[in-house]
Amino acid sequence: MTSKQRAKLRAYASDIEPIFQIGKGNLSDNQLDGIAAALNKRELIKINVLKGCDYTADELIGVLAAQLGAEPVAAIGNKIILYRRSSDESVNHIQL
Repeated sequence: MTSKQRAKLRAYASDIEPIFQIGKGNLSDNQLDGIAAALNKRELIKINVLKGCDYTADELIGVLAAQLGAEPVAAIGNKIILYRRSSDESVNHIQL
């Protein structure tokens, strides 16, 4: 992914709210399944990392991207932005 594409995705993400929170329990399999389903439905998601989490957003973004096959867009403060093109053709795909 180029820096221009990443910047475009960051701009899109500025208008969306975080739909997942990772906190004291850290990352569970149920959360991973939910995040994967959300990526399939939306392509671009924002995740909030709570203060009780053992990891920072910078540490989690690489782990999440690797486990989900997603592109890490940005880790800004306590927020993570992930992108993965959906295989579902009924989804309006983000044009990069």
